[in-house]
Amino acid sequence: MNVFIGGSRAVSKLNVPLRARLDEFLRRGDTILIGDANGADKAVQQYLAEREYRNVIVFCMEECRNNVGGWPTRSVRPPSQRRDFSYYAAKDLAMAQEAKCGMMLWDGRSKGTLQNMLNLVGAGKRTLVYFAPAKDFFVVAAEQDLHALLDRCDQRDIEAAARGLGLKSLHEPHLPLSVSRS
Repeated sequence: MNVFIGGSRAVSKLNVPLRARLDEFLRRGDTILIGDANGADKAVQQYLAEREYRNVIVFCMEECRNNVGGWPTRSVRPPSQRRDFSYYAAKDLAMAQEAKCGMMLWDGRSKGTLQNMLNLVGAGKRTLVYFAPAKDFFVVAAEQDLHALLDRCDQRDIEAAARGLGLKSLHEPHLPLSVSRS
């Protein structure tokens, strides 16, 4: 099964519970789809490389910033040459589309990780979210699960993330569950 693993740049260390969840994917032989950013992507890559796990595909834009294990790469065509949020979000959208489910390591602030959750939930794909402020896991399988998680966040951070994604609010009954920009 293809699993999209991603997360916030601020989450750069993997604790014991995170490693245990990753080990479950490895035991099952899942294909890990992961980006090339610093933070969560690089930390997970380092762990997978330490475990000598080979069933990994690193998604990059024109060239990879991080590919710790020398795994196969998937280059995603950029929506524009401007290296802005939508430039890097293109690879995340490709992973969300290709994955069967996801696991996000979220600091409660990152708009990119929030966008990944919106894209996964919008496509009907379950996402296991490690919510770093609570040091706990939450299953986000539907819009109401995402609302419950957002209620645990600092609302100023959520409002800022919503604005950064071009959304009016994330507290409306029906979220725009796929906010990718092209």
